[in-house]
Amino acid sequence: MRHDTLADVMIIIKNAERVGKSECITPASKLIREVLKVMQKKKYIGVFEFIDDGKSGNFRIELKNRINKCNAIKPRYFVKYDGFESFEKRFLPAYNFGTLIITTTKGVMTHEEAKKSHLGGRLLAFVF
Repeated sequence: MRHDTLADVMIIIKNAERVGKSECITPASKLIREVLKVMQKKKYIGVFEFIDDGKSGNFRIELKNRINKCNAIKPRYFVKYDGFESFEKRFLPAYNFGTLIITTTKGVMTHEEAKKSHLGGRLLAFVF
């Protein structure tokens, strides 16, 4: 039984990258689709497609072997637009290395986009 599907997806991607696979199959949801779009835009993963299985569906994700570590952030901390620096220090290994993925009122985006837009939100995941 899955309690946090985003955390499951991030672990599936991390383990598949570690083993050296070229693709992986993960459970699907709207939130996961938006997080994968952000990861694709930052060029951590290749194309992904939805596979309809009659239930919630799955995503087939093309891996590029560019991810060192990715994970969901629990609990989902609230961050103001000027408070990202402390969470960058906490979850990312170096300054300007890696990405925090957050959800805002304008959708799911990276922490750099949220800083530029002066938006706060809830932390979802990190990837580097």
